[in-house]
Amino acid sequence: MGSAREKILTAKAPIDAAIREGHYAAKQIFCKDRLVAWSHRRRFDVGVQLARRFRGQRILDYGCGDGTFLALLWATVDRPASAVGAELDEFQMNDCRTRLHLPNVRFEPIAALDGDEHRQQYDGVVCMEVLEHVVAVDRVIDRLWRVLRDDGTLIVSVPVETGMPLLLKQLVRRAAAWRGVGDYRGANPYTIGEYVASVFAGSAPHIKRPIYNVHGDMPFHDHKGFNWRVLRDRLTRRFTIDEVVASPLPWLGPRFATQIWFVVRKKPV
Repeated sequence: MGSAREKILTAKAPIDAAIREGHYAAKQIFCKDRLVAWSHRRRFDVGVQLARRFRGQRILDYGCGDGTFLALLWATVDRPASAVGAELDEFQMNDCRTRLHLPNVRFEPIAALDGDEHRQQYDGVVCMEVLEHVVAVDRVIDRLWRVLRDDGTLIVSVPVETGMPLLLKQLVRRAAAWRGVGDYRGANPYTIGEYVASVFAGSAPHIKRPIYNVHGDMPFHDHKGFNWRVLRDRLTRRFTIDEVVASPLPWLGPRFATQIWFVVRKKPV
């Protein structure tokens, strides 16, 4: 996987220039903080490896952001036949259309996915680092179930914001904020009680999650209070979990990783 990462992320090809110009790529895989960049690069490595199963198929990247994942996947020999990148942020969507020129890839607003032309149209759906921000998460899970073919696979990644990984992440975030790297100066702080509840969190919501833009058209959560086990249980309403993969180092397992990947199959009605 390491050699594949180097080939994708450091090759001197036109696609790399386009990737570097992405809003999130600049803050993540090309972050000036080496630990932050390494963690995000490993996350994308795992995502690309998991998505190789979709070679020659049709996929949806739900919440595609700046299109980094699709661009990296299209740089491999195992690329899907076609893809749709769906995004809420109109600026990001239009930027992807202008900056990325990937064969058989188009970018559409998420609202378009509720149309009949998208129902059961995708062999695979990838949803990377999105659901932790969603307020109406069950509604989104239902949408992902609806657009997936009956024999399709959904791949979801979310951050681990509980247990010992939370303490490590907060330490790195504070160090990055002190150095003026990234957007960590505005990271939501925890009280001592919230730290304790988060470190010893189980499979139920453990602290109240703040909601931003409450009265706007897109209310959202930040990472604070997110519990991957709660999401896992909500996914099982509609999906059967086949595999759970940790990153940046898979051998760490879910309890000690910084990100978790769920590979799930669609349950029948």
